[in-house]
Amino acid sequence: MKDYDEYDATGLAELVATGQVTPRELVEAAISRIEERNPKINALSWTQFDAALAAAERPVSGPFAGVPFLAKDAGAAMRGEPHQFGCRVLREAGYVAENDSYLGIRFREAGFISLGRTTTPEFATSAVTESSATGITRNPWDLDRITGGSSGGAGAVVAARIIPAAHGNDGAGSIRIPAAATGCVGLKSTRARVSNGPDAGEIWQGFAHQGSLTRSVRDTAAILDAISGPFPGDPYVCPPPARPFVQEVGAPTGRLRIGVMTSLPGFDTHADCVTAVEDTVRMLEALGHEVVEAEPDAYGRWIDMLPVFTDLIASYVAADLKFIEMLAGRTVDITEFDSANQHYAGIGQHVTTADFIEAIDVLQRWGRDVASWWHEGNPEILLTPTIAGPAARIGELDIDLNDPEASLHRHYSFFPYTPAFNVSGQPAISLPMHRNAEGLPIGVQFVSAYGRDDVLIRLASQLEAAYPWDAHRPAWIAEPSA
Repeated sequence: MKDYDEYDATGLAELVATGQVTPRELVEAAISRIEERNPKINALSWTQFDAALAAAERPVSGPFAGVPFLAKDAGAAMRGEPHQFGCRVLREAGYVAENDSYLGIRFREAGFISLGRTTTPEFATSAVTESSATGITRNPWDLDRITGGSSGGAGAVVAARIIPAAHGNDGAGSIRIPAAATGCVGLKSTRARVSNGPDAGEIWQGFAHQGSLTRSVRDTAAILDAISGPFPGDPYVCPPPARPFVQEVGAPTGRLRIGVMTSLPGFDTHADCVTAVEDTVRMLEALGHEVVEAEPDAYGRWIDMLPVFTDLIASYVAADLKFIEMLAGRTVDITEFDSANQHYAGIGQHVTTADFIEAIDVLQRWGRDVASWWHEGNPEILLTPTIAGPAARIGELDIDLNDPEASLHRHYSFFPYTPAFNVSGQPAISLPMHRNAEGLPIGVQFVSAYGRDDVLIRLASQLEAAYPWDAHRPAWIAEPSA
């Protein structure tokens, strides 16, 4: 299927539904692109081509019936499939998931056909998708640059047009960061929109949310419809949408009042990212929206929250040591972790229970302060850069154990705009609205009030219709071979 690259997931599903192509033809097209393109980007941790081809021969149903798909190697577990969190210890142990996750079931019920899993940094704790288990994942737009993380493998396969949509999750920006770096659409939906069960009620105190990276807003909306909703035992649920999210695509937005912010205290923002926001402001005004400068005070205090956030994540990584030992069936030394997690685990082993609870309280209080801005007569939407610079060069953001504090701050400085909304639970979306002089995609972030994913989807689809972004692609994949 030579024109496979031209379709989003919804388009491919329509071809299957109307009998123009078969699921097998789509799976074969995806496999050929994996074989041709993945060696350059190294975005897959595991593949199951024979199983995918077999699945393509069985009856299919659901909104994405017959569409090839890849889940991240952290989340959306499926019983009997490798689910190794980018961890070399689990990879060497050959660990496979012991049960299905609710999310994995919903992807399967949506009709997607799984070809394997995408790469992630170990335990999904880094904005660089690189691990000792799977190596370096490279950005299709510049093979010497990172994809972002932690859903960097997902961003890479979508940007390289291997598949049109892929699973991702987001604990501090892990969908939005790679979306910005690789030129994808990346929505972090409202907290509890998608269940983490049955193995977890919440992840990282509710900061981590499940979703997807796509090339189109309609795919993002339709996938969210397919995977959202509570399951029995979930600790809390978010307000249900008034109607399916896919119905928000193309729906009138009305005249929105949008606040814009292009700097955060304590961090530098690259001129390319400021320009991306400024260009977007002009587009928004041309569409009839009111755009005003905004300075949400609580949002600007992220620099003060960093030590507390680090303690919290470090505590979870320290706990992961015991979890990995259980899954691997042997004693594991901290030095078997990758450098970032060695540093986190070292910190976490000295965080007391009282420190941990205090960190939760401080962050949750700050998250409420951030969210309250949307309920004080301020704009309905906040517009910011997604990340603070273009995709970094490989190695620039690695954690150096000889100088871990400085390198960790440099790492955090790459994505200061995203974590606040993991803490507050609000929906936030990165859109590929700009390209710099080098042709690298530059994303911008839109944020709405808690539960208002619908407003973001409406606005995103309006921007996509007025200023289409999907015509762009990395030069080396411009001419598919099949």
